[in-house]
This record gives sequence, C-alpha cells and structure tokens, in this order.
Amino acid sequence: MGYEEFPLPWEMRLQIAAETADIGTSRSLSVDQTHLTTNLQGTFGYLDPEYLWSSRYTDKSDVYSFGVVLVELLTGQKAILTNESQEPKNLAAHFVLFMEENRIFDIVDAQIKEHCPKEDVIGVANIAMRCLNLKGKKRPTMKQVTSELERIIQLSQNNEEAESITAEVISARDDASTSITCSSFQVDQALSSSDVEPLVPFKTW
Repeated sequence: MGYEEFPLPWEMRLQIAAETADIGTSRSLSVDQTHLTTNLQGTFGYLDPEYLWSSRYTDKSDVYSFGVVLVELLTGQKAILTNESQEPKNLAAHFVLFMEENRIFDIVDAQIKEHCPKEDVIGVANIAMRCLNLKGKKRPTMKQVTSELERIIQLSQNNEEAESITAEVISARDDASTSITCSSFQVDQALSSSDVEPLVPFKTW
C-alpha cells in the first residue's frame, strides 16, 4: 500500500523520520578488527552500493538505507520504481539526479508540496542527499542525521507558533477596529437623529 491509500501530512512524515533515525537495517553476526559481517535485513532498493562491491556492511551502510527512507517520505514513492515498461528503477538514483539538476520540487510528493514550508523540504532533501553519498566515509553519522532532523522539526514548530500568535494579534486588532468603527457609527447616528431639536435664534424685542 502506498501514500495514496494513507495520505500523510508533512509534520507526520518529519516525525516518522526523526523517530526511526536510530533504527538500523542490519544485525551484527561477528566483528573483527577490519570489518563488520552482517546478515542484511532489507530489500535491494535500500542496499548501500558500497556494500555491493566491497561486501562490507557498516554503520554508514545503515545511513545510506535511511537516506532512501527519507527520499520515500519526501516523494511518496517506493524504493524501487517501475515505469510503463515495468523496468525497475532505483528511487535513490532518480532523486539524486533531480537534486543535481536543482529540481527537487519536481519530485516532491504532490500531497505535501503545497502544504509544507519549502525550507523544511530543502533541509530534509539535503540530509537525504548526504546520506546517499556513494562514499560511506563522506556520509553523516545517524546521530548527526537525528540531530539535524530534530532541529528542522523544532524550527518548524517555532514558525507555526509564531504564525499562530501573529494571526491572533491581527484578529484581535481587526475586532477592535470593527468595534471602534461601529461605536463611531452609532455616535454619528445619534447626532444626526431627528430627535435633536434645532437651535432657535434668540429674538430681541
């Protein structure tokens, strides 16, 4: 099932990303001084390309896999895409191409494109891009990823609170302005009422 059946708002996608950032996709079987041997838990679309040519799965391989998860949350698409000819296509490679061409909003899920801050999307997309670096050593740690995601969430929440307060102030100001206008109108009406007796000039005899 895809995002079409269960639409997810942007805030929920950010929360999912932050809460799953410490969960790895591998289970260690043995460790020696040179590398980590693992039993992979995942599918081809999430596998670190570096693992495919080195057969070494490390914590930075988990970072790559998480980068794919971030791209899924951003695009609403699955790790392996299929086109009209049913040829499988790697979502991560597709995403990197769009990022390099500065076309991130051409691949972002339409469900969230119009309803989320652009700076948040760009921030998450940049994190995903760093996670998907083909060289594991250049990828961030999961701790760094978690920290950056939490910072984006915090900034987003602060912005929402500021916008809410601004909206309340504007509403209160408009209400006060309307009240003053109504009062002025009532005073004007009272002064122009026919009940007010005209002044009679003083007669001298």
